[in-house]
Amino acid sequence: MSSKNKFGFEPLDAKPTGARRERSPGPMGAAVRDVAESLQETTEAKVAQRRQNAEDAKAFRAAQEEGRVLVQLALSDIATDDLPRDRLELEAVAASYEMEELKASIRERGQKEPVEVYQGPDGRHQLKKGWRRFTALSQLLSETGEQDFATIVARVEPGQSDRISRYVDMVEENVVREDLTFAEMAQVAITAAQDDGIDEADPAQLVNRLYGALHKTKRSYIRNFVFLLTTLGDSLKWPKAVARNLGVDVARVIGSEEKAAELRAQLAECSTPEAQSRVLSGFLESEKRGRTAAPKTVPAKQKFEFFVGKTKVTARQGECRLVSERDFATIPKDRLEDAVRAFEEALGMGVTVR
Repeated sequence: MSSKNKFGFEPLDAKPTGARRERSPGPMGAAVRDVAESLQETTEAKVAQRRQNAEDAKAFRAAQEEGRVLVQLALSDIATDDLPRDRLELEAVAASYEMEELKASIRERGQKEPVEVYQGPDGRHQLKKGWRRFTALSQLLSETGEQDFATIVARVEPGQSDRISRYVDMVEENVVREDLTFAEMAQVAITAAQDDGIDEADPAQLVNRLYGALHKTKRSYIRNFVFLLTTLGDSLKWPKAVARNLGVDVARVIGSEEKAAELRAQLAECSTPEAQSRVLSGFLESEKRGRTAAPKTVPAKQKFEFFVGKTKVTARQGECRLVSERDFATIPKDRLEDAVRAFEEALGMGVTVR
């Protein structure tokens, strides 16, 4: 039977016997394919970018909530009246040579360290840390009028911290730099104890909470200065000028209110820090001499007993008692008088029995 059909064609072989013909796309096909590939790459890039943006936004919100984001605030938007400063004699610090050095550094290199602020009761930003930087920029703005000094880089406190934590944050950097005197650190504790927002009214007890990072010896010195400042009050006109050892020693020997009143009267007459130091030193030396010269009193015994032969003698204040087997009532009175007289003469009492 012939394999040809009625049209005279042979059946096609299903398996190609020769090499497969390569067909390359034409110009239109190539353009369509390039557009498709480009569109796919663009879509994947946009998806990756959106994912990265979402992660960045999440990280930024977390940093903002944790107070790790720095912002630029106008000086006029920051108040300094809610939290008392941790320094005494702020006007002297503002006019000091060190302040001029800080201003020169900011003028030359800009503000390198941010300040820290928090939201006060009235909604305004209140300064927590960085009083010297804030003051330096304020002075530069006033002196030059340049708007470069009208703003300050700040870190904003997240949420609402408790009052005592803000005091700790305020003094933390100065304590680390050992920039505060013991009198200033004591004044922080005294001021904090008077703050209605703090539950501890004893400044000596607040020392451990405010300066917990310091060695216990330093905390002891601060407590001594707390006592010194609270006892002497305004009569101690230059507390920062009181040397550590002098202040601690004076606080330990003040003792009675009478002595404290005498010392306050002497300090009130001082016109210079040097005169104040001389008064404190003189008071300390006087107390040391008084303690050295004071005789040591031996406490008297309330009662003691001993025997002379068979006679028991009991001695106490105002009484000398003899207990014996002898019947003293049978002894003639004159002999008893002679015996008592001899007894008193032996003791140097010099009393004659009549």
